[in-house]
Amino acid sequence: MLAWLLAGGLTLLGAQVCAELASAWPRTGGVYVFLREVYTPALGFLWGWAMFWSMHSGIAAAVATVFARYAGTFLSLGDTGTRLLAVGAILLLSAINYVGTRAGSRFQAAITGVKLAAVVAIVAAGWWLAPAAPPPVAAGEAGEWGLTGLMLAVSAGLFAFGGWHMVTYTAEETVNASRTIPRALMLGIAIVTVCYVGLNAVYLSVLSVPEVVASTRVAADTFDRLVGPSGAVAISALVMISAFGALNGIILAGPRVYYQMAQDGLLFRWAGAVHPRFQTPARAIVLQAVWASVLVWTGTYRALFTRVVYTEWVFFALLGMAILLLRRRPGYDPPWPMPLVPVAPLLFVGASAAIVVNQLAADPIESAIGLGLVLSGLPVYWLWSRLRHGSGGPS
Repeated sequence: MLAWLLAGGLTLLGAQVCAELASAWPRTGGVYVFLREVYTPALGFLWGWAMFWSMHSGIAAAVATVFARYAGTFLSLGDTGTRLLAVGAILLLSAINYVGTRAGSRFQAAITGVKLAAVVAIVAAGWWLAPAAPPPVAAGEAGEWGLTGLMLAVSAGLFAFGGWHMVTYTAEETVNASRTIPRALMLGIAIVTVCYVGLNAVYLSVLSVPEVVASTRVAADTFDRLVGPSGAVAISALVMISAFGALNGIILAGPRVYYQMAQDGLLFRWAGAVHPRFQTPARAIVLQAVWASVLVWTGTYRALFTRVVYTEWVFFALLGMAILLLRRRPGYDPPWPMPLVPVAPLLFVGASAAIVVNQLAADPIESAIGLGLVLSGLPVYWLWSRLRHGSGGPS
């Protein structure tokens, strides 16, 4: 429980970093724009490069696959059917976001409301039905305790909080973005932290520690214990709703980065086209949908995502350092300044660096491959820049 609280607190620090930067640059593209403006366009390009080929498209493919697999609770799909359903979910939600930002955001708000209500119901039902005394913890059963064990747990928790930065991607389509985005980040992280702490308190009050460790679907196993198979089926339906909503948010956010890269001449110009009727980055949405579907169908998202996902914390550390650098710039006066500077951003930079170092130490070969995949964007950026300056850029 301490690990979940610490992960929520560190995520809140990261959200405050992005809140200040979003208030200073309320532009489409979010993290890409921040890296470009504070450091160099090359860093912004590397973020977009990693997003498209692995980080963002990979998580879209992974979440779509989770949705389809849980649908197997109700339908007999098989491997091919699961992949088809996952691709269908990506294409359907891409079509919804293609026809308008308002349609996609309204759908996101509705399904998030359903998820939040379901989480509240799960926590309430879990506490109502849970046994009077939680399962006893035997000696040594809880695993390693101490600073090392706590750091590993917090690192895992931080990945569970992932995606908080995506709200900055749609700044130009957000009403009063300089105030709305910081408020959304702060309130969103607070709500998610409460949900995670409440849910895990329920799980640990019903299942023993070894059962929690061994479970691959801890929520379903908890309610299977409390109310029988019908409880597990209900939780499976909730996971499908949750995955569908998460997938919509991912599909909504990503194309805004590719659109802005195209506007800056760092991607084919046609990818930055805005639909004349729907006013959405239509071609970027299609581009993302096609690549995410390829990753689902081939199953390659697993290797790409697991190798590369940790590298986003390198960029997050740079964002934390950006706050310290910008505060020294004359005339820099963000509408929403991060509190407790320099202590808070330094703490976030340290936590981000610890995650990267921990991953490199735990799996150096896979981590090096992932870092290499991200850095492979540098020669592409160099070539693209030469083409852009030499001939006006690829069209």
